[in-house]
Amino acid sequence: MRSQTVIEDYVKVIYSHTEWQPEPITPSALAARLGLAPSTVTEMVKKLVADGLVEHRLYSAVRLSARGEALALRMLRRHRLIETWLVRQYGYGWDEVHDEAEVLEHSLSDRLLDAIDRQLGCPERDPHGDAIPRADGTVVRPDAVLLSEAPTGHRGQVVRISDRDPSLLRSLEECGLAVDASVEVVDATTVRSGGMELVLPQAAASAIWLSA
Repeated sequence: MRSQTVIEDYVKVIYSHTEWQPEPITPSALAARLGLAPSTVTEMVKKLVADGLVEHRLYSAVRLSARGEALALRMLRRHRLIETWLVRQYGYGWDEVHDEAEVLEHSLSDRLLDAIDRQLGCPERDPHGDAIPRADGTVVRPDAVLLSEAPTGHRGQVVRISDRDPSLLRSLEECGLAVDASVEVVDATTVRSGGMELVLPQAAASAIWLSA
């Protein structure tokens, strides 16, 4: 019997890959994201196809079916609500919550999750700016442009910062940059915010999204 936790992790990664860019994930990229051998991922993708959760043909990208997408949105709702809960109620840093949420998202009951949602005031975004899917599966996501693709002089708010690299989150916090900050783009690693010019780590260019 396949572990439901493993299935949930796969569909969540497949979905999140295309949240902020249009290209579907390849099996090799999926293996890299999950930290698994390509052969392991290939076998699991075949099983997910058999379960009706993904669509995949040989040498092509992996796409979620309607059922797979519904499951992915359910898991992302859980993950992001838990991250928000840990930051707001327990004083976790935004760089500390991902691993905790990875564990808790598979074990909390729907009743407890709904209670957490109400306690937090039904938030629409997690601490990193990622949209929290609603209970009915709808998602409200702003139009945004990646910092590396924003032209010089572009002005907007920081709407999302990828949480994939905790050390980058800590560096950005030290720089004074957070979600909702108003910025003006100088170049791919330099912005003006709050009357100051902030030189950001190089990795920030592909990790920060600004309002379009």
